[in-house]
Amino acid sequence: MLSDAQRAFYAENGYLMIENAVTPDQLDRLRAITARLIDASRTVSESNDVYDLDKGHGPDSPRLTRIKIPHKQDPYFWEVLRHSTMTQVLNDLLGPDTTILTSKLNTKAPGGGRAVEWHQDWAFYPHTNDDLLAFGLMLEDVDEANGPLMVIPGTHRGPVLDHTSNGVFAGAINPDDPAFDREKIVTLTGKAGSMTVHHARLLHGSAPNRSDRARMILFYECASADAWPILGSNSYFHALGQRKFWDDLQDRTITGTPCLTPRLEQVPVTMPLPPAPDTGSIFRTQESAGARSAFAED
Repeated sequence: MLSDAQRAFYAENGYLMIENAVTPDQLDRLRAITARLIDASRTVSESNDVYDLDKGHGPDSPRLTRIKIPHKQDPYFWEVLRHSTMTQVLNDLLGPDTTILTSKLNTKAPGGGRAVEWHQDWAFYPHTNDDLLAFGLMLEDVDEANGPLMVIPGTHRGPVLDHTSNGVFAGAINPDDPAFDREKIVTLTGKAGSMTVHHARLLHGSAPNRSDRARMILFYECASADAWPILGSNSYFHALGQRKFWDDLQDRTITGTPCLTPRLEQVPVTMPLPPAPDTGSIFRTQESAGARSAFAED
């Protein structure tokens, strides 16, 4: 699927853009399911295990920051991950045996949908090696006005920056960190059905949605099967216990089989502790920890 040039670009820069990651029929079905889930949120008044609500949410105007773990809300989200161009890209970059860590559908509402402050996914869930990545499937067209993903190329090969604030894990870097080089920011836009790929250690974020259109991106965070979690902020499977963890691992296997021999590499690890007061989502982690915004003047 991926060319040698694409593989080399990913290794050097830590990200890719893939067009037509799903078929038109798959995209239409994903949109329809998403619309149904958003409509169902009209009866929800507080964030819960399915929805993270944005300010101004109500029965007449549903406003969400996120639909949590969508592949557990509707099986079609899981089916598409396992049977699409995404699957081929996953195997090209991580090998034949892969597993999912989590999924999320970030649904930035029009007119101010929340920013995601700059961070590295790796800070949330260090593993025994860093063969981890995230897919970001665009369910609607994404341009510079509606809060696209932004990345800083090459940062996946550098240090893991400090993600603490006020003595707790904030899930965001300090925008004054000298390693945060704004001049190198690349903005990733594309048509519905396109997909971003970014390495778990790549520094990235996204501005508020200032447009009059939603920005819906379906994220899958995936790992090579031989990358075993050391600790994970917000990872439900750490609380399952041995038997349930094993059963859950079978369900999280995307392609191939589970690996019981973790591959240990010299990777930088800092535990995401102590936790923020509210760890319900990255938005709540960043807000409750008092993380400074890099978008305050935008």
